[in-house]
Amino acid sequence: MKFATQETGFWLIHQGQKIYFPNNNLAFGSAIELEAVSKRIIQIGEWENAPLYLLEESQEEREWTGLRDLLHLPKEKFNLLNRGVELNHFFKTHQFCGKCGHQTQIAPDEWAVQCQNSACHYRTYPVICPSIIVAVRKEAEILLASHQRHIRRDGSAGLYTVLAGFVEVGETFEQTVEREVFEETGIKIKNIRYFGSQPWAFPNSQMVGFLADYDSGEIRLQEEEIVDAQWFRFDQPLPQHPADGTIAAALIKATLEICQKEAN
Repeated sequence: MKFATQETGFWLIHQGQKIYFPNNNLAFGSAIELEAVSKRIIQIGEWENAPLYLLEESQEEREWTGLRDLLHLPKEKFNLLNRGVELNHFFKTHQFCGKCGHQTQIAPDEWAVQCQNSACHYRTYPVICPSIIVAVRKEAEILLASHQRHIRRDGSAGLYTVLAGFVEVGETFEQTVEREVFEETGIKIKNIRYFGSQPWAFPNSQMVGFLADYDSGEIRLQEEEIVDAQWFRFDQPLPQHPADGTIAAALIKATLEICQKEAN
C-alpha cells in the first residue's frame, strides 16, 4: 500500500463485510474529495473504466451495505469487492512475520507481505481457505439441508441449501465432497464433477462447487450442524433457499434443470 495524494477514481471503503455504497455505487472522486489523503491505499483493479482504490479498513460511521446484499452485481464487480475485503483482512492479520516475529511491510510488486528483518525477508501471501459446496441429485430430487445457524426464532428450520465444508489438509476436493456429505447426512454419493467456483470474503474463503449423484444410504443428520435435510422434487415448490448470485443458488438451479431433463 502507498499513501493517497491526488488519485482520482472509485474507492472501496469498507468495515469488515460492510461496503460504503452510496447511490448504488462505490464512491467516486479524488483523494482530497474523499478525505483520503495520507491514508493507505492500493489499486486493486478497475471499476467502470476508472481505477479502483482499496482504502485501509474504515473505523468511521457510515451508511454501510452488507457484502451479501451486493450479490446482484455482475460477477466481475462482486469478485473485486471480495478481493478488496480479503486483502485488507490479510494485511490486518499479518502485521508480524510468522517465521521470526518482526514487523512486515506490504510488498511493492505483488499482493504479499514481507518481513522487514534483513536476515529473514520471509514473504507471506494472502490466506485463501478452500471450501467445497455440492448439490446432490437422486433421480428427480435434490438434497437440501437447513443448518443450525439458520434456525428461526420459533425453533423451526429456516433457509435450506446445499452442503458445504472446508477442505482438510491432505484431501482432494473430491474426497472432501464425499466426506462432508456423508458426515452431515449419512449419504454416499458418486459421479462427482466440477461445477464452478466463487470467492467468498467471509472473511477469506474460496467456494469450489460440485454436482454429484446419490449412491446409497438413508438420511442421518449430524445434529450439531444440521437441523433438517430432505429430498425435494424438482417440480414442487422449494423451501426458502439461497439468493441468486450465490454459487449455492447456481448449483440448485443446475440440478433442478438436470432433474427436469431426466424426467422428460
